[in-house]
Amino acid sequence: MHKYPLPSEKIIVPRFEESAGFYTSAQRSRMMSKIRSKNTRPEMRLRKALWNAGLRYRLHNKHLPGKPDIAIQKLKIAIFVDGEFWHGYEWEKKRGKIKSNRAFWIPKIERNMQRDREVNALLKKMGFEVFRFWESEVKKEIGTCIKQVLDYVAHQKKFG
Repeated sequence: MHKYPLPSEKIIVPRFEESAGFYTSAQRSRMMSKIRSKNTRPEMRLRKALWNAGLRYRLHNKHLPGKPDIAIQKLKIAIFVDGEFWHGYEWEKKRGKIKSNRAFWIPKIERNMQRDREVNALLKKMGFEVFRFWESEVKKEIGTCIKQVLDYVAHQKKFG
């Protein structure tokens, strides 16, 4: 899981414009359409494992901040499966490796990270426990991810 301190002011992301050397609208649209925001393989894998562990949940609850990938309203649990590129995995190392369109991508990813922190804070204020797993974590260590959620559920049932 990853956690960051709350920011002081909103990061502004520059417009993705052709005049700045970005792809044309048609090219960009075609490329971006291939990127999933919901129902990614790691998300589906985590959902299946949680279901097999006996947890019942709702998907992409639009009534909760950030529309968590998985939400267990009764237990006040919100789970996100974050892509490494979009959400800034090992950002301090990777930030310098972005070579093209840095003026767009660096603020874009930093704003995504900032939004993640804001969503976490809002959900916590509402009494939710927030779990954020990296896609690679789910792929390589799904047992650890499931255990974290199940340990929290067991604790809630015991003391909640």
